[in-house]
Amino acid sequence: MSAVVTERRDRHGRSDSVSDDRHRETSTGTADAPHADGPYDFREQVGHLLRKTYQRHLAIFQQHAADPNLTAVQFVTLCALRDNGPSSQSELVRLTAVDQGTIRGIIDRLRARELISLTTDPEDRRKVIATLTDGGRTAIAEMVPCAHRITELTLQNLNAAERVALQFLLRKMLGPDTQG
Repeated sequence: MSAVVTERRDRHGRSDSVSDDRHRETSTGTADAPHADGPYDFREQVGHLLRKTYQRHLAIFQQHAADPNLTAVQFVTLCALRDNGPSSQSELVRLTAVDQGTIRGIIDRLRARELISLTTDPEDRRKVIATLTDGGRTAIAEMVPCAHRITELTLQNLNAAERVALQFLLRKMLGPDTQG
């Protein structure tokens, strides 16, 4: 078992070296998980790091979007309609991984901007179907080059191998029963 020595900085920028034996190598050469009873630094927790990374991505999205009034989740919803055709609210929830309450607001805002239209399902009058309008298709066409740039900027600190690894690990974390 070997200790890992790392340099940490506190919130005032002061540095100190810390011996951290929470990560031990097993006989297979893989690292064990940190001890549950060790120090808890929320800044090193996966949820916190994912949240900060997502906030950074959203800031990049807003800065580089073709339409400054189009949010990332609205763009994803438009793309889901482009890729899957007319869809109900529950289908959009499944396709976008956005919760029911949030998708309703997204649908309302996209309709108000005339990027989608809403009709009643002829087979089930209780069901509302969202469809892309010409304005929605135009918004997607203008946004796609920006979306590629946004992805590049989000991943700019990673080399090619790290990008592939990140995608793989994020999908693995989602689990086998989760759609991409």
